[in-house]
Amino acid sequence: MSNPAAAPEVAREAQQPPAAAAYKLAKVYGKGETVVHALRGVSVEFAEGEFTAIMGPSGSGKSTLMHCLAGLDTASFGTAQIGSTELTGLNDKQMTKLRRDLIGFVFQSFNLVPTLTARENITLPLDIAGKKVDKEWMDAVVDRLGLADRLGHRPSELSGGQVQRVACARALVGRPQIIFGDEPTGNLDSRSSAEVLSILRATVDDFKQTVVIVTHDPRAASYADRVIFLADGQIVNDQRGLSTDDIYEYMKHLDEHPPAPVPVPDEQD
Repeated sequence: MSNPAAAPEVAREAQQPPAAAAYKLAKVYGKGETVVHALRGVSVEFAEGEFTAIMGPSGSGKSTLMHCLAGLDTASFGTAQIGSTELTGLNDKQMTKLRRDLIGFVFQSFNLVPTLTARENITLPLDIAGKKVDKEWMDAVVDRLGLADRLGHRPSELSGGQVQRVACARALVGRPQIIFGDEPTGNLDSRSSAEVLSILRATVDDFKQTVVIVTHDPRAASYADRVIFLADGQIVNDQRGLSTDDIYEYMKHLDEHPPAPVPVPDEQD
């Protein structure tokens, strides 16, 4: 018999799968006295064409959740999926192909190749995959990101905001199903940060892209349609339409009432 007081589980859509999802996702590190439950049975879906921010204090599991969803880490239990593809059970070759074909990444450290021009950095994932660049789409992305006159420059010749715009263009040019950002504004000043967040917002509004970022910055999270708060490896709130002040206020009290532990299966199970 189901417990009416229990948190509702995320229903799996039969018609249109979400852009990404986790179902009862758990991540356990270590054993015995040193065991750490980074994620405790997280279930969440990310709809297509939406901007979501994941927030929480240090150690809350927010980066672990994103890494499991993006195929950069493997869950201990439960399932993660991109579209209708479950990540569980994919071998290294299949996972590499999925990340290459369906996912775009924007990281705090940019991860651009310093010896390549902006144009070469943008097209690098497609070049490695042996895929042809869609010139019309690339021109649209480059124009929207204001990079048309910077394509011949190397990263050292660009400002921090321009470098991150190149990283955004690289994430978009392959038309991924979803873009993940891991603290994408962490190394930027406030002006460049606002610039990059506006671009991520525009990729959702103008290109109907799906964006999920992990951030510690309430100002960054306020650009999102939806903010998911994690604490102690669990989702403790899921809100829409929050202002920067709303998010600041919620984050101040996030650690005051930690959620009750959720049982996680033993590794032997």
